[in-house]
Amino acid sequence: MRSALDSLRRLRDGNARFAANVRGLESFLTQERRAELAKQQEPHAIILGCSDSRVPAEIVFDQGLGDLFVIRVAGNIVAPSQVGSVEYAAERFGTRLVVVLGHSQCGAILATLDQLQRPAELQSPNLRSIVDRVRPSVAAFLDTPLKDDVDALVSHAVRANIRASVDHLRHGSSLLEQLIERDGLLVVGAEYSLETGRVDFFEGVPDGR
Repeated sequence: MRSALDSLRRLRDGNARFAANVRGLESFLTQERRAELAKQQEPHAIILGCSDSRVPAEIVFDQGLGDLFVIRVAGNIVAPSQVGSVEYAAERFGTRLVVVLGHSQCGAILATLDQLQRPAELQSPNLRSIVDRVRPSVAAFLDTPLKDDVDALVSHAVRANIRASVDHLRHGSSLLEQLIERDGLLVVGAEYSLETGRVDFFEGVPDGR
């Protein structure tokens, strides 16, 4: 079983390759590897990311088939089905690293801020359910000077939403709490920059790591 810190290093190395426009040999699929994966999987990291088409986790981390257990939803929000998916992978495969991966200029964040500032009377209840999960982590920023600086507002809101999702995973599941306390499960938050291609792990990473 790969440790959380080893998986974190692997993701960082892979993202450095991606940002430099190179690929590692491990990401290339062979017939033998595909045959192995037909029998079992051992993903070394769980990624709860945004559905944005510009942020496919396997590509931005330069990982191959079978390396990542990826859950994608607009705004990288945490609802019961996402918690259950993380629980499944952590318990079934022994995966010890969970990454909540948000990104710059997230559409779900922009939509939430827009709804808070200019409420729309008619909105799909399904879309509203996403906005309602993002809202608590970003609403307070509209009562600060950030409301007058759109870029700074969005940047702070993106990170606050990531932190909220990380906190929900750490404390919203008794199973994950046990795995964190007893088995070395690590839940961290990261932001992908659409502009540079780099991922910044900024939340929950052990000091010096």
